Amino acid sequence: MKTLSLLLLSVILLGGCASSKSGDVYSRDQARREQTVRQGVVESVRAVQMEGTKSPVGTVAGAAVGGIAGSTLGHGKGSAVTAVIGAVAGGLAGAAIEEGVTRRQAMEITVQLDGGRLIVIVQEGDPQEFRPGDRVRVLSSGGESRVTR
Repeated sequence: MKTLSLLLLSVILLGGCASSKSGDVYSRDQARREQTVRQGVVESVRAVQMEGTKSPVGTVAGAAVGGIAGSTLGHGKGSAVTAVIGAVAGGLAGAAIEEGVTRRQAMEITVQLDGGRLIVIVQEGDPQEFRPGDRVRVLSSGGESRVTR
């Protein structure tokens, strides 16, 4: 149980390091970079889930904790076998926990631009933030776009 708690704590702490895909958060690399601004009207907003991160960190942390926990069971060759089984199970559990902990609520926003073109942007946030008929700005730079007021 102590081992599982340690694994869960590690993944939660790593989840706090995940970058935000909200329309209100900019990365350091995006600062002082020119953006194209288009304007339009929200046609629809749909709640969606943004999958969590799938980095090797959760898998490695889970495998390490599982391997250590497994090695405490049995003696001799039995200890080595349970360490391997524990590492594999821990790696799978760590990856699943990391993905679940870092999963975020997001919204799919359909915007009709002033020129008539219809676009869709998915970004992290509460779907109640925008409503059909809202006048919005679409900011684009480097292949990424976001919807703001």
